[in-house]
Amino acid sequence: MPRRNMILAAFFYNPQGDHRLSWRHPSAPRHEIFGLDYYRRLAEAAERAKLDTIFIADHLGVWNRFGSGLAHYANPRLEPLSLVSALSAVTKDIGFLVTASSSYTEPFNTARMFASIDHISNGRVGWNVVTTALEEEAVNFGRDSNIEHALRYERAAEFLEVTKALWDSWEDDALVIDKTSGLFANDEQIHYLNHHGKHFKVRGPLNIPRPPQGYPVIVQAGSSDAGRNLAAGHAEVHFAILRNEAQGLAYRADINERMAKFGRTPDSLKLLWGVLPIVAGSASEAEEKQEYLETLMLDAVAVDLLSSWAGVDLSVYPLDGPIPDLPDVGTFNGWRTWLALVKDDANKGLSIRQLARKIANTGSVPLVAGTPSQVADQLEAWFISGAADGYNLMFPLLPEDWMNFMQTVVPELQRRGLFRTEYEPGTLRDRLGLARPRNSFAAARGAVGARA
Repeated sequence: MPRRNMILAAFFYNPQGDHRLSWRHPSAPRHEIFGLDYYRRLAEAAERAKLDTIFIADHLGVWNRFGSGLAHYANPRLEPLSLVSALSAVTKDIGFLVTASSSYTEPFNTARMFASIDHISNGRVGWNVVTTALEEEAVNFGRDSNIEHALRYERAAEFLEVTKALWDSWEDDALVIDKTSGLFANDEQIHYLNHHGKHFKVRGPLNIPRPPQGYPVIVQAGSSDAGRNLAAGHAEVHFAILRNEAQGLAYRADINERMAKFGRTPDSLKLLWGVLPIVAGSASEAEEKQEYLETLMLDAVAVDLLSSWAGVDLSVYPLDGPIPDLPDVGTFNGWRTWLALVKDDANKGLSIRQLARKIANTGSVPLVAGTPSQVADQLEAWFISGAADGYNLMFPLLPEDWMNFMQTVVPELQRRGLFRTEYEPGTLRDRLGLARPRNSFAAARGAVGARA
């Protein structure tokens, strides 16, 4: 069934909140961020509020290319699939969108892990496909620098094709387990891939039956030209950094046009905006909360973060001076999405310090602050206009902002008829309004049978 209300995903990036130095806040957690109880409390609150899913970001290394990283913002984190395996056992309905790299693993490993979690959770998992852009990550996998940008996305496309084929290698009815006849599985419905591509050679089949959802929900977040094409070809949920309604509508139109080239319809992809919600008793109180968080930011961390996004060490320039020339987006081998955002802001006359603090404090996503009604007003406006199918909620401070949103904004959205009051039956993809994919081998076998 088509989705009629907005999608809400609660975002884990930093374990203490999406503000880079939220760990300094007096109410921020400490060592408990490495234990299950902390995350279980957050997941249970989100499930009580009937949120669609929790979105878990990830990196494959500490952030230490620039000087402030290890001392102030190394951002250690639990491995997300391990965390979700535990959380799926203590929740019943909420979904989990889990980040995993296509650059530093193999399709068989990824297909098996996600199929396993989809079975364990009864169809509640999605895969956020990332190509991995930080040099800090590349050097942990035998490389001296990043894989070239175009090659990363070329590899990702083949990776996705192989992974989907592995999930399809068992048809839905292949597993029989007939104790009387002794037939465990129908081998005519279990298929070899015999894939020989540029990047991968995989025989198959997978050693686990097809996931309950057919495929775990496919998520993608890159907004470069290559990223948009990958989303148009494969993604079912697309996470984008958009700043206003006009930009959102134009972005959606561009994605729809690209999807048409792959034979896909717009309803097969849900567009989620990243937003930074700050909820308080009044607009002025929300502003005070944000201002306090901004006092926690250190210039060294802000400038180093901006340098990471821009691909230039900006700490060697006068901090109150202008932004120097930055790399060309089309040839940049890092995060092209973030570089494009930096260059857009750099054209507004900000100094290095001003832009660094802006980037570090908000991450370039829209800040939605005010009373529960005011926050709901803004989320409703973008949703009703068609600019967004829903939101990735990037809470500045955990657990405070997370809990506050669940207890105040969600009921307001429910009162307006914009969000569910009870979970619908079915899997995560059912609740997102996404069709269950056909099994490619079964379809091919049926086509052969029809011709015969």
